[in-house]
Amino acid sequence: MSDTVVVGLDVGGTSTRATALTLDGRRLGDGRAGGGNPTSHGADRAAAELLAALRGALADTDPGRVRAGTIGLAGAGRLLADPAGRAAFDRAWHDAGLRCPYVVHGDALVAYASGTAAPDGTVLIAGTGAIAAEVHELRLDRVADGHGWLLGDAGSGFWLGREAVRRLLADLDSGRAPDALGQQVLADLLGAPEVAARPRDTVDTLIQAVTRRPPVELARLAPRVVAAAVAGEPAATRLITEAAGHLVESVRRIRPAGAVSPLVLGGGLLTGDTPLAAAVRVEAARRWPDAPLRSAGDGAAAAAWLAARDLPEVADPVALHALIVPTPT
Repeated sequence: MSDTVVVGLDVGGTSTRATALTLDGRRLGDGRAGGGNPTSHGADRAAAELLAALRGALADTDPGRVRAGTIGLAGAGRLLADPAGRAAFDRAWHDAGLRCPYVVHGDALVAYASGTAAPDGTVLIAGTGAIAAEVHELRLDRVADGHGWLLGDAGSGFWLGREAVRRLLADLDSGRAPDALGQQVLADLLGAPEVAARPRDTVDTLIQAVTRRPPVELARLAPRVVAAAVAGEPAATRLITEAAGHLVESVRRIRPAGAVSPLVLGGGLLTGDTPLAAAVRVEAARRWPDAPLRSAGDGAAAAAWLAARDLPEVADPVALHALIVPTPT
C-alpha cells in the first residue's frame, strides 16, 4: 500500500498548490505555481499553472505510480460545464505524465476536508469573498452566500474594505475628522491622510480612486481594518462585530439549530489569529454549543485524501485522514 501515490491540488485565484503523498503518510513532493482558476485567468493559463505545480510535486516521483488525483477549485461546476476548460486541464494532467483519472471538487469541500474527516458538517470560508456550505456524505449540499462582491459576500475581506471606505465617506460628509482607520484608508487610496480644505474635494477624489480600480481591490483594505481592531479602534471593532454577525448568519441559513456536526472555518480571515476569527468562534459556539469547531488546513493534502479514500486498499478513510492531512495549528 505504501507504493500507492495520490495527488491533490488546491487551486486558487492567486496560487496553485500540489502535493504527492503515499498512503502511509510520506510526502513525496510539493509544487507551487501561480493562480490557476480558469474563471479568473482563462483556461489555458490556468492549465499551465496546474501543470507547473504538478511537475513540482512529481519531480522525484514516477507519475506512473499515481493511482488517483483530486483538484479543488473555486467554480468547479463552471469548469466541468466548459468543454474547452476541461480539455485544457486534461492536457495538463496528461503532460504531467499522469494516466490515472482525476476528480474536480469545489474549493469549499476541500477546505472542509482539510479540517475534518467527518462525512457531514458545515464549512464557512471568509477571505476576499465569503461562502458557507453544508456537507453531506463528503459532497457539497446546500450553499449560502458566495454571491460575489456586487450581491453578497457579506463579512468578507471585500465587505470589510468597502465598509471602511463607506464610513470614511460618511465622516467626511458630516464634517467629522477621519479616525485612525479613516486616515489609514486615505493614505492607502490617496497616498496621504490629509483632508482637503473642502472635504467634498477629498470625497470626490476618494470616489474616483475607488471606482477607477477593479472593485475587488477593496479587499486589500481588510488587513487595515483587522489591525485597527486589534489596536482597539472603535469603528474597526464595530466593523469586525458586524462582519462576524453576517458570516454566522450565512451559516445559520443552512445549518440546523442544535447541530452537533463539525463546523470548519476557512479562508485567511478565519484561520489566522484575527479578531474576526475570534468573534466568529464566540458566536458559533453560542449558537451551536455542542459542535466541534475546526480550522481549515492543508488543502492540497485534503484533496489528496479525497482522491485516496475510494481506493480499494483504503479500509479506514478516517485513519488515513489522520495520517496524511496535517492537523491545523
